[in-house]
Amino acid sequence: MTTLYLTEPRSIVSKDGDTLLVKMPANKETGAEKRSVRVPMMKVDQVVVLGDSTVTTPALLALLAQNADICFCNYWGNFCGRLAPAVTKNVFARVAQFRAHEEYRRRVMLAARFVRGKLHNQRTLLLRSNRSIDNTEAAQQIAQAAQSLSELIGQVDQIEVEEEGPIDPSRPQMESALGTLHGMEGAGAALFFQSFRLLLKQDLGFQKRTRRPPTDPVNALLSFGYTLLTNHMLSAVQMVGFDPYIGFLHSEGYGKPALALDLMEEMRTPIVDSVVLTVINKQILQPKHFEEHFGAWQLTPAGRKLFLQQFEARLNTEIQHPVFKYKATYRRCLELQARLLVKFLTAEIPAYRPFQTR
Repeated sequence: MTTLYLTEPRSIVSKDGDTLLVKMPANKETGAEKRSVRVPMMKVDQVVVLGDSTVTTPALLALLAQNADICFCNYWGNFCGRLAPAVTKNVFARVAQFRAHEEYRRRVMLAARFVRGKLHNQRTLLLRSNRSIDNTEAAQQIAQAAQSLSELIGQVDQIEVEEEGPIDPSRPQMESALGTLHGMEGAGAALFFQSFRLLLKQDLGFQKRTRRPPTDPVNALLSFGYTLLTNHMLSAVQMVGFDPYIGFLHSEGYGKPALALDLMEEMRTPIVDSVVLTVINKQILQPKHFEEHFGAWQLTPAGRKLFLQQFEARLNTEIQHPVFKYKATYRRCLELQARLLVKFLTAEIPAYRPFQTR
């Protein structure tokens, strides 16, 4: 299965038998001629619409019938909304999810598993990438960051959770184990991105992680990649029966897919951060593939296509799943982690094991 990305302005997607027919008009600015592409319907499990492309109603209905979802983003790749199939009938998963969310101690212990997975994978990427660093000083800094991440992982494993929950329920992160956990996650992110800068083989102005707006090309790539990954995780949690808006690590908020963000924490580094390193260090993307508008950086249309190719290639890369021990693509691993969470919450397995790379 794969994702169909609609990046050409004013494209129209229609249903023609068992295929999707994508018609792209001529583009005077780029000199591209009018053309069309056929995509087998059965191979598509998601469509991402970037900009002002159109998907006809028959095509939408056919996609929904095969449990594919359609994600709508603006021209710059910012998420706008999504059209998804009917919610799965697994009501037991949602009931167990709501109960666990209301049990403060259980909620925090589960949130700690998500944070542990994230910190572990950040440390793994730093250690793996540090083997090819020629700069001795940079290598030492990266090794020290990896050691600090190890210490944070130990603290997460030993976190003490109060029985009664936070003092002020309206501020669940204040003076609580959950707040402490968020602090550890934030400290880990700061350590990781300080070293991430040293791994980049092109100077694109990256100093630290900034989201709104992305103040350099690297942050633009990270934000775009995380948006794409969030949408894939949304599909996975809905597929197995969860409500994506009730999470454990992330607090609930209007329109905030907290559970998708929870499960995504473990997958950020193996998928998005790794792709960003690849496209920069192999010079697949260069300064010419970015543009700046009022202090915010975005990919050009050509750069966006190149990044999407690498992102899809990563999702379709097969690895040995760390829990199930069989080959699975990263795309499939998103769903497998969601299914592991269902099994834990419904008491089919004793513990939730985060996705941790070696």
